[in-house]
Parts: sequence; C-alpha cells; structure tokens
Amino acid sequence: MSRSLLALLAGGLFGAGLFISGMTDTTKVQGWLDVFGNWDPTLAFVMGGAIIPMAIAWLLTNGRKPIVGGEFPKPPEPKLGRNLVLGSVLFGVGWGLAGLCPGPAVASLSYGGWPHWVFFAAMIAGMALAPLARAQLDSAVPAE
Repeated sequence: MSRSLLALLAGGLFGAGLFISGMTDTTKVQGWLDVFGNWDPTLAFVMGGAIIPMAIAWLLTNGRKPIVGGEFPKPPEPKLGRNLVLGSVLFGVGWGLAGLCPGPAVASLSYGGWPHWVFFAAMIAGMALAPLARAQLDSAVPAE
C-alpha cells in the first residue's frame, strides 16, 4: 500500500471519527472548556478513546518498522521550554475562542459554512507567520 494512500485512509478515518464524535461542533468543544458553567464531559471520552489505543500502539513499536518503510520517530526530549509553553498557550486560546483546532477545522470545511473557512484561512496564515515570529523572538531573546 502506498504511503499516500495510507495517509489518505488514516486522514479520512480521523475526520470521520471527529465528525461522528461531534468534535467538529464548536459548541461541544466550548462546552468542554466551560468547567464553571454548562460543562460537557464528552470530549474526555473522545480523548481517552484516542490516547489509550495510541499509547498501546507506541509501546508496540519497539523493534518494529512502519508498514510503509522508514523508521518510527524517536520520543521527543521531555523538555519544558518557552516555545512549548507559548505554542500551548496560543493553541489553547484559539481553541477556546473558536471551538476548533486544526483537525476539526479541516473536517468541518465541507459543511460548516463561511465562519469555518474564515477560521481555516486564519489558521493557515498563522502557520505561515509562525516561523517568522519565532525567528524574531529567538533573535530578541534566545531560547534555552
């Protein structure tokens, strides 16, 4: 099976899972974040349904090779730095304000109407500008 076909199948499965679980519904995601109001805990089950099998899959990769060749990536260094904290804060603020993150944003383009396209355009612009902003930040205050 070619790498591109496998990526298409995996992406389609991921998008279908997001749609079926309701994670492309911005009000459901914002309900998860509203812990002091009308809290909706269903996102915890969706996350658990994704994290638990993935943790098992990563444990099973030791000594194996991917089906489509290459190597599995090594685990990242468990280092908490400025880039991780700043990126996490920006991601969380965007997720909380819009109720979308990149996966559900792409999955909702076909039915979400023009607001989802506006979010998608802003997300792409942010991805394009992030390396420039990081270079500017690194030149002003070098990361540790």
